[in-house]
Amino acid sequence: MLTTVLAILMLGQDITLRPAPSPVGNPLKGLVPYAGKHEEFPHSMEFSYLGLNRVITGKNQYNWKAFEDLLNDIASRGHQGIVRFFLEYPQSPTGIPQYLLDGGLKVTKWNSNSAGSDPAQGLGDNITPDYSDPNLRQCLINFVGALGRKYDGDPRLAFLTMGILGAWGEWHTWPREELFASVAVQNEVMDAFQRAFTKTPILMRYPQGKRDSTAENASRPVGYHDDSFAWATLDTGKPEDDWYFMPAMKKAGTMEKWKKHPIGGEIRPEAWGKCFDLKPDRPEIQNFDQCVRTTHVSWLMDSGMFSEDIPRTPERIRRASEMVRLMGYDFRVTKSRIQAGVGFLVVSGTIRNQGVAPFYAKWPLQMTLQDVNGKFVRTAKADLGLDGILPGQPVDRFFSSSLAGLEKGKYTVLIGCPNPLANGAAVGFANESYAKDAKGWLTVGSINL
Repeated sequence: MLTTVLAILMLGQDITLRPAPSPVGNPLKGLVPYAGKHEEFPHSMEFSYLGLNRVITGKNQYNWKAFEDLLNDIASRGHQGIVRFFLEYPQSPTGIPQYLLDGGLKVTKWNSNSAGSDPAQGLGDNITPDYSDPNLRQCLINFVGALGRKYDGDPRLAFLTMGILGAWGEWHTWPREELFASVAVQNEVMDAFQRAFTKTPILMRYPQGKRDSTAENASRPVGYHDDSFAWATLDTGKPEDDWYFMPAMKKAGTMEKWKKHPIGGEIRPEAWGKCFDLKPDRPEIQNFDQCVRTTHVSWLMDSGMFSEDIPRTPERIRRASEMVRLMGYDFRVTKSRIQAGVGFLVVSGTIRNQGVAPFYAKWPLQMTLQDVNGKFVRTAKADLGLDGILPGQPVDRFFSSSLAGLEKGKYTVLIGCPNPLANGAAVGFANESYAKDAKGWLTVGSINL
């Protein structure tokens, strides 16, 4: 006679789970401040630029301390980093490695009348390297390879924007376009990233199809970042606005890229804070809800909700929270089913993505049993994870576990998707029973042994 007898509470019975707003601070999505301590608005990621000369100390010589310090500082707050390396940054010191300058790398210093710089005040000075220089080209290829070998898949790193080339690493030197890297150099950098990174998502500034003046990237495994979000995002139909993000996406043939590769960006500074107003006072600000739905964006750099200089009214906070929930993924478990027999347990959950994009990370989806003392006593992984679930597409995920060796009593059944960053936020579900019995876990039912 069996010493452990399973009394089945629910055998193949569907359990409906009630909806509720998901956490605004869900990981790998939402609004992103510059790196530092911010408590003004919930967030899970922080952004930073980093000059190549902070890491590259000589030919094939790297000191990763500055990058390690940055990632560790961000991770200390339970957040993950988004980083862009650069060579040139208007109005700031150069990011060009010193050994290249000492070796005779030619540079052009010029005045950039962009991003609000004022030539009359002597602002906007930029230093562009000669991108055709063979030593620079080899330096970039070697650096990207070393970066990938050391950091691809690092849980502290959420996304990398490809950067490196052009002002702010944005792949342009407008209006001095003749100074920008050639198609050959662009392809060398993209090839290096494609070889070096297979886990950490890479995003580029501009979608490009097959054109003579720029290197094609539409066929590459990269996402994109719109750095003039809600200002130059939607198609206006005007020929002079054909550089806006969505017309560029359409021209490049990348309208479906979001299904496999993330879209990010930055809210245009002129729209900070105001973009969340019901009726923004700047006519140039485009409808934020429409921008999110059209681009399928997952994350946006923003200083509007993280600055004491820009009013964060209750209405702005409310609308920003709504938009963050819409951005990227937003998972709700509509129903669960618990099937138990002698010595085994099978749990399934029907999951619907209410957001505008999939979850791109391959984090394991797990089921656990919690005893009456709150202790996890048995954990199993699902057959599949949350990655790749498209918006509006209900899918089932299945878990199975042995019950052998468990003591008699009641056990709560939980499912969750923990963050690989030890103190990072788990994926939060849009359900009333999320975090009801354990932080970071969704309660889907219970069994009695």
